[in-house]
Amino acid sequence: MSKMSPIVVIERYEEHRLAIQRLLQSILTCFADGNLFEQSQAELSESLNSLCSYYPFVSLLYLLGADGVQISTNIPGRFYNDRPNIGDGADRSKRPYFIAAQQTDQVVVTEPYLSSVKNELCLSVCCQVFDNEAQVKGYIVLDVDLPTTLNFLSGETMRANFEPGLKGVYSLIVFGLFTVAAILLYSAANECIQVIYKAATQQDTKLIPFSMVIYLTLALAIFDLAKTTLEEEVLLYKDILKHSSTRRTITRFIAAIIIALSIEALLMIFKSALQNSGQFIIEAVWVVIAAAFLLLCLGVYVYLGARAEVLLRKQK
Repeated sequence: MSKMSPIVVIERYEEHRLAIQRLLQSILTCFADGNLFEQSQAELSESLNSLCSYYPFVSLLYLLGADGVQISTNIPGRFYNDRPNIGDGADRSKRPYFIAAQQTDQVVVTEPYLSSVKNELCLSVCCQVFDNEAQVKGYIVLDVDLPTTLNFLSGETMRANFEPGLKGVYSLIVFGLFTVAAILLYSAANECIQVIYKAATQQDTKLIPFSMVIYLTLALAIFDLAKTTLEEEVLLYKDILKHSSTRRTITRFIAAIIIALSIEALLMIFKSALQNSGQFIIEAVWVVIAAAFLLLCLGVYVYLGARAEVLLRKQK
C-alpha cells in the first residue's frame, strides 16, 4: 500500500482519536503486570511477541524505574525486529508520557510524535505498576506504529498485502500508455519534418499541420491519463474510505477527457474551414456538446460530492 503522508495519518487519527486511545488503554491495562519487572530480556521479548500476534501495530516495549530511568533495553515487536536493542539506562523522566503517568494511576496515551528510532509517527502508552505495598514499582511503556494502527482498525491490512501486485499491474499499464504517447510524439515529429520539407519545396502544406496537431493532442491526452494513473494508483496514498479520494480521481480523469474532446472539436472545425466544405461541422458541434455535457455533469458531481462530505462531517 502507498505510504500515508504524515498529514493524512494525523487527520485519520483525529477522526478516530477516542477509539484508538480506548483500545490502547485496554491493551496496556491487560498487558501490564508487575512480574514483567522480574523477567529477562528473552522472556520480555516472548511476552511482547505474544501480544503482537493479536495487535501487530505494537512496535516497542521498555520498562522504566520509579525515577524514570529505563531499566530494560528496547524490546522490539515481532514485526519490528530491525529496531536496535538499545535504551537501557536512558533517562526518560522528562518525556511527556512519564510526566503524565506520574500524575494518575490510569493509562496515558501521548499525542502523535515522530519516533527517533524509525522516523515514523507513533504513540506511546504508559502506566504505573505498583508493588504489594502500593508503592510505585515502575512504569511500562508501549510504543505503537500509528499508520499500522490506523490500517489495522480500518480493516486495510489485507488490502495492503495485495497492494504490491496491484501496483505492479498499474505500473505495466502506465508504461504501456507512456509508450503509446511516445509513438504518437514520434509520428508528430515525422509530420513536422514533412511540413518543413514541403514548405521548403513550395508544396501545399495546408492540411498537414492538422495531422501533427492530432498526434500531439492524442499524445497529450494519453500522457495525462498515464500520469494521473501513476500518481493516483502507484505513487500517492488513496484512502478508499473517503469519498473525496474517489472524487479527486474521477475529476482528474474526466477533466483529461474533456480537454481532449475540446481540442479535437476545434481541430475538426478548423479543418472544415480550410477545406471550405463544411464536412465536419456537424460532427464538431456534437463533440463540443458532448464535452460541455461532460463538464456540466462533472460540476454537478463535484458539488454534490462536496455537499455529501460536509453533511457526513456534521453528523460526526
